[in-house]
Amino acid sequence: MFDDFFIRALIAGIGVAIVTGPLGCFVIWRRLAYFGDTLSHSALLGVTLAFSLSINISLSVFLVSGIVALLLLSLQKRTKLPGDALLGLLAHSSIAVGLVIIGFLTFIRFDIMGLLFGDILSVTTNDILIIWLGGSIILIILFFIWKSLFAATVNYDLAAAEGMKPDRSNVIFTLLLAGVIAISIKMIGVLLITGLLLIPPALARNLSNNPRQMVVLSIIGGIISVLMGLFGSLEFNTASGPTIIVAALILFVISMFVPSTDKKLQK
Repeated sequence: MFDDFFIRALIAGIGVAIVTGPLGCFVIWRRLAYFGDTLSHSALLGVTLAFSLSINISLSVFLVSGIVALLLLSLQKRTKLPGDALLGLLAHSSIAVGLVIIGFLTFIRFDIMGLLFGDILSVTTNDILIIWLGGSIILIILFFIWKSLFAATVNYDLAAAEGMKPDRSNVIFTLLLAGVIAISIKMIGVLLITGLLLIPPALARNLSNNPRQMVVLSIIGGIISVLMGLFGSLEFNTASGPTIIVAALILFVISMFVPSTDKKLQK
């Protein structure tokens, strides 16, 4: 029978997959892959601040990622720099600051590889509670903003004309992304969490006929990726994060050879 740590990792991983599926679909639809990457890079700064100030890692990562997301939205309105330039600036600046702070934390011992690429051994009962409780809150909020967020994704001007307040939905969505990164950091790691946000929705897009079906298939693909990745991590003694992403990549490649019956989601 599997050890307790593996059971905890399975429960936590499934919870992460359920949350990242719907949000990842919006990341795909809105072409925000680099934005998610920026938030995940900023998570390293949140981790180092958590160790420095002796506060909860998930809380620190959420606060830092949220601040970076809001800062990006503000800079887009205040500067003439293109969005991708701002994303690159914030992504590399935050991870560089985080690494510099790590250099000063000589009095604290922690597994930097586990933080970067995930460590199933570090998943505790409290982490499971954070993932499932935090994930439930994220999904509930997403449910309430779904209509306006989806409308803004299809046509921003029309959503604004209909009084759906797309700007507010965009801000809430960026904070939800920060929340997902915060609760997923121990399972997937700082550098690879974007992979779980992108690859399952991408394979779901290859197989789905409509947005709702894409969300469901994305969740299923994420769960299968987590199961394959964790079993592979246990079998081959590899880091959980990369193994889960490799499993998702394998599923994506397989999905490319499945004939599509509908092109509604194709650009």
